[in-house]
Amino acid sequence: MSTPRILHRLMRVVAWLTLGAALLPLGGCAVAALPCRLTSATLKIIPVVGHAAASPFDMCSSAID
Repeated sequence: MSTPRILHRLMRVVAWLTLGAALLPLGGCAVAALPCRLTSATLKIIPVVGHAAASPFDMCSSAID
């Protein structure tokens, strides 16, 4: 195997381990609410209408919790 291929695989493994370590402390409900929270946070970046567009996703995450 060439060195770039090994580095690419190592980077993928590190990325997956980092994602797993970030999700590990979350409980079952928090993992289920994560997509709602991420979408809400992303929408809130949009000026003027961001907070209004994010409110259904805020309610979604609150309902799951």
